[in-house]
Amino acid sequence: MGTLEGHLLPGAGFLLYSFYYSVLTSLALLQEQKALKHPLLPRKLRGHGLFRQVSYEALVKVVVPVFGIIGEYFYPLGVNRVQMIDWKDPRRPFVFKDNWQHVTMFGFFLLSGVVDMVSQTHLERWGVKLQRAAEALAFYVLILLMVTHIENKSSLEIRVHLLLMVPSFLLALVLTVEVWVPNHPPIWVLKSWLGLVLGNWMMQICEMYVPPTGQPWRADDPTDHAFLTIFFCWHLALAAALFITIYGLCSLWHCRYSSWTKTPGARYQRCPMEFNGEELEKLKADALSQNGVVLPETPDVQTGANDRDV
Repeated sequence: MGTLEGHLLPGAGFLLYSFYYSVLTSLALLQEQKALKHPLLPRKLRGHGLFRQVSYEALVKVVVPVFGIIGEYFYPLGVNRVQMIDWKDPRRPFVFKDNWQHVTMFGFFLLSGVVDMVSQTHLERWGVKLQRAAEALAFYVLILLMVTHIENKSSLEIRVHLLLMVPSFLLALVLTVEVWVPNHPPIWVLKSWLGLVLGNWMMQICEMYVPPTGQPWRADDPTDHAFLTIFFCWHLALAAALFITIYGLCSLWHCRYSSWTKTPGARYQRCPMEFNGEELEKLKADALSQNGVVLPETPDVQTGANDRDV
């Protein structure tokens, strides 16, 4: 993953997923939902087999790691890094350490997606807790791998990955809390914000490989180290601003959608206790103007009154 392409795939994946989760959170808050409702794939794509209820979230968790694993092994075209041990060397050394670390990270996120699919279909009772536990495990594994990933790196790369570990660790803690306290709106907001921070920082790492100024970052310059920390703090504020913007746009859509779904004049009217011919004719005219349906002939008013007296 020590390339622009290697950081771009997980960065774009985290960022898009964070946008998706922020939209779900905003709509859930606006509609006062007690639990997040993840949209399911169309029935034609789900089929009627093992996975009858698959959400877009679970599908993304499976598809993105699969592409990441394939890229770690076979990108660029023509290379093959599947080998773990060099059997030709008498010392039997491990090879492609970084790639196997990345494959392990992608593998645990892939496992989280598979757990989502299985739990959404077959474990409706306590499936949400299992999903959050698998997702928290993936982030804990990410942090463990980062500890050894920064070995033999430049001081600038170490600083970048240490700052990346901050939102990753906080996300793992939040997901762990959510295992015991599910469906809690403040946790939804915190997860959305931390996810946006993580995705934005991954894209910042991509910028370091192709700096817009044309001047590469200098690992031996303390000023570059200081500005790297400053940029991370800016990303904290940027993530909050992005979430507020998403919430505002969802609020506008929710207000407009609510106004569209309201039918003018479709309100219940209390039936008067005393009937007379004029009132019945007025009610019939209102019904015809609203529904366009011809009502049956109205029974005799006097007969209805007599029946009511009896």
